[in-house]
Amino acid sequence: MYSIKIGIGHRSNFFILNLKYFFSQVLQIIFLRGCNFHLSQFLHHIVNLVTKGVCMKIGLYASMFGKDKPPTLDSIESYITCAYKLRLDLIDFRRDRGFDSKDPAYLFETKINCIRKGLSVGYLASIGHFSGSDDDLSEKVASAKEDVDVALFLGAPMIRIFSGMLSDRKEQLREIKCFQEIADYAATKGITVGLQNHPSTGDDVIRIIQETDRPNFTFLLDTGQWLDAPMYNNGGAAPADHPLYHYIAQTASYASHVRAKFFKVDTGQEEYLDYERIVPTLVDAGFNGPLTVVFEGRDANTCSDLDVIELAATELRELSIRYS
Repeated sequence: MYSIKIGIGHRSNFFILNLKYFFSQVLQIIFLRGCNFHLSQFLHHIVNLVTKGVCMKIGLYASMFGKDKPPTLDSIESYITCAYKLRLDLIDFRRDRGFDSKDPAYLFETKINCIRKGLSVGYLASIGHFSGSDDDLSEKVASAKEDVDVALFLGAPMIRIFSGMLSDRKEQLREIKCFQEIADYAATKGITVGLQNHPSTGDDVIRIIQETDRPNFTFLLDTGQWLDAPMYNNGGAAPADHPLYHYIAQTASYASHVRAKFFKVDTGQEEYLDYERIVPTLVDAGFNGPLTVVFEGRDANTCSDLDVIELAATELRELSIRYS
């Protein structure tokens, strides 16, 4: 599915106009209404379509749990090519998967490859779960700081870190101290730190954001990684009354980026998560960030992993157009 990126003035925001959707709607106007209305009315409908075609950016996470053996996508370069062929807007990287090295020459080559294919880098996934001994925490903080430097080199505005389910208050405060140290270092480089729910409740996320209390500490919302989410590790669909939908609504206003999990989408619509419900929730909360396809369905689909990614991206694109 092809799209055009349209820049407005000197603003950095880009809007995506889905040509397939646009022209199908134009044809519907023509055939349903015929020639029984004036040119001004026709132009009014076209303007409405263009406005409706403005939508969120769609990306791809360069790591997945699929079924193809050997893996169809087995390198950073293969993910970049996939995102380009699908005419996506950005790509997100994971620090410990796909990269041949952290050598500056290799990272620079990766960055140029993205630029030439018109892909922004959304974030670099870093370390997670800040618990353990003092030495463990020091190593994790140091690793996250290294990833800040890598993100800066790649042109990624954000690194991702995990939050865990810590019930002990002293452990929670140790975690917050780590997040503050990482965020303070990232601020000196112009980088933000995105907290991913992994797993968490909505209350957990809000507490951590408020207690960390750093302007560059933000929320990276993962639609399928909430506490007790049944689809995690391919466990099946979430019922309509599952708390994860409440958690998404509760935290959507904090989110600057969304990891849109997909598990079973071979019918053209994700079956384990209700994106017909999730996308309007994000829009109503004022979310205008990227939606990144994250595939973890393993062998739940009858089609290939590449087909899964295309179906997932298509669903997100169409829903973002419809509800934006």
